[in-house]
Amino acid sequence: MKNKKFENRKKTIEELYNSLKDEVLTAPKRVIKRGVTPCLFGKGGTCCRICNMGPCQVVEGVEDLKGICGASSATVTARNFARMVVGGASAHSDHGRDIALAFYETVHGDSQFEVRDKRKLRVIAHALGIDPSLSEKDILYKIAEIALECFGQMEGELAFGHRAPQPLQEKWRKYGVFPRGVDKEIVELLHRTSTGIDQDYKKILLAAARCSLADGWGGSMIASELQDFLLGNPQPIKAKVNIGLSVIKPDMINVAVHGHDPLLADALSIAASDPEIIAEAQKVGAKGINLAGVCCTGNEVLMRKGIPVAGSFLQQEVVIATGAIEVIVVDIQCIMQNIVEIAKNFHTEVITTNDRAMLEGATHIPFDHKKPLDSAKEILKRAIARYPLRDPNKVRIPDNTIDVIAGFSTEAIMYMLGGRFRASFKPLNENVINGKILGVAAIVGCDNYRVDESLQVEIAKELIANNVLVLTTGCSAIAMGVAGLLSPEAIELAGPGLREVLEAIGAPPVLHMGSCVDNSRILIATTEIVHTGGLGDDIYQLPAVGAAPEWMSEKAISIGMYFVSSGVQVVFGPDFPTEKSKEVTDFLFYEIENYFGGSWRIARNANEFVNIMMDRINQQRIKLGIDKPKPRILYDMAMRRALEEPKYITPFHGLGCFGWRLKTEKLDKAA
Repeated sequence: MKNKKFENRKKTIEELYNSLKDEVLTAPKRVIKRGVTPCLFGKGGTCCRICNMGPCQVVEGVEDLKGICGASSATVTARNFARMVVGGASAHSDHGRDIALAFYETVHGDSQFEVRDKRKLRVIAHALGIDPSLSEKDILYKIAEIALECFGQMEGELAFGHRAPQPLQEKWRKYGVFPRGVDKEIVELLHRTSTGIDQDYKKILLAAARCSLADGWGGSMIASELQDFLLGNPQPIKAKVNIGLSVIKPDMINVAVHGHDPLLADALSIAASDPEIIAEAQKVGAKGINLAGVCCTGNEVLMRKGIPVAGSFLQQEVVIATGAIEVIVVDIQCIMQNIVEIAKNFHTEVITTNDRAMLEGATHIPFDHKKPLDSAKEILKRAIARYPLRDPNKVRIPDNTIDVIAGFSTEAIMYMLGGRFRASFKPLNENVINGKILGVAAIVGCDNYRVDESLQVEIAKELIANNVLVLTTGCSAIAMGVAGLLSPEAIELAGPGLREVLEAIGAPPVLHMGSCVDNSRILIATTEIVHTGGLGDDIYQLPAVGAAPEWMSEKAISIGMYFVSSGVQVVFGPDFPTEKSKEVTDFLFYEIENYFGGSWRIARNANEFVNIMMDRINQQRIKLGIDKPKPRILYDMAMRRALEEPKYITPFHGLGCFGWRLKTEKLDKAA
């Protein structure tokens, strides 16, 4: 299964790259030209360039090779690592701020958007400390107000941080890392790591932890939750992925949406169905408008509307090289400047839509949150005008698409496990306790031209074969989809215990949970698993682990840090940005576990990843005392009478589908 799918994919990509002229430089060609070994000082974190006396290449333990100011290897490496965290946190959080502004405008009637999905309105109200007995309109106003305040607040504690398990919150308070306001943590960390400020590497790394938490439990979580209100809470949906005829259609006007802003892509999907736009498309000989996703914008529209995804970050050049894309619309993050050069070889127009993300040589059409359909129609009309310019001799669309099931939001998983009125992680917890499922692993993050693209897939296959349920987001999710792991048929690859559970609920062994900001869904899921009971009282106790095998972006570092600071062990590869400083690496890999229960690890290949991840899961099972099969207990009538009837009184700690769960603490204790 794996070999055939990946060989077909590799062959397709190679053929499309080969169709370009030799003088056209692509990302893979640049990797070859630059050589296989990057600068070891920069790669290992010991190059300091924050002032004009440097850059200083620092060697650990060598007095003469400290920075000119005397900065040690640990100080330099901690600063560089922290600045990667702050870069990633700022990207996710600026995205979250845009969503919060759009949400505020929408609930105040100042936008063409609407609040489409209110099913978890009172759950979010409860999480933010809003009186759930208020009217629906008043709750929406207060959510909009608090969401915006989270960015600018100067003191106190970030509201969504109170969703974390109580023992974890106490650790954050004890070590001074409970985030205050999103912007405050980002600005303070940048200041702290400037010339001549904080030079205690442990203090710098703890400040980086606080900044990352402001991302995971702040900016990213705000983005995910408010996007669910505006666009709908994702539910399992069947769709297609990969570059192929079912994704890119030769008889339609093809518009690729690339980046991370789902509001733009949603508006384009609505406008594409407008009779006026369809009529305009038919006038130039096309049947209509076809949207194809790329990267995380693709994930967002895939899991909500079933719009197919052509590729991940790695495939953005190749999508254009099909010769059948009229317009590629980009918003923010992970956009290669080189796509403009690739587009020059075809009729494709590159359109930027966000003032933060401009490309020289592209057309800029600002996306107006207040009038999204107007912006979308203007873009689609430009795409229609490009269609007659398409050169049929340059069109190369392979027939190589894969069926997937995507859209497993936290609520959707709980619904599948427990049904409408008993939505809960309880069946999952029970099957982890009884050993049918050994644990849960998240494989997330980017893909990288310097890494074999099958690495993530090989790790996932080994984990599910060992009865580990896999969650995935971002570009990793697209790779899983292309490999066939997001389809129910992949259940054949699962171990017998995991397979039994998946067959009962009808789910694939790898669950697509969304884009990179949606890693916050995994935080909520792990919290809800803790609150469900039976697996400890804090996230670090869970038989759970995370991995980013092909990380590329600063955002991945921020994501990894907020998971570590929330109690999860996270494995990165094939390298790590602090490797040239033993002190910093030892702190992040070992000492930090004494603070939060989570830690970093590094792996170079699939076997190393799987061994580290399985070791963590098995260690946590031993600590919980669930590493051995439990004897079955047959209840007599006296034991049954001792069980109290459950009562519908407990609000969900997390995000339950309807906001209330059965109170079963005494029943659970007796069982």
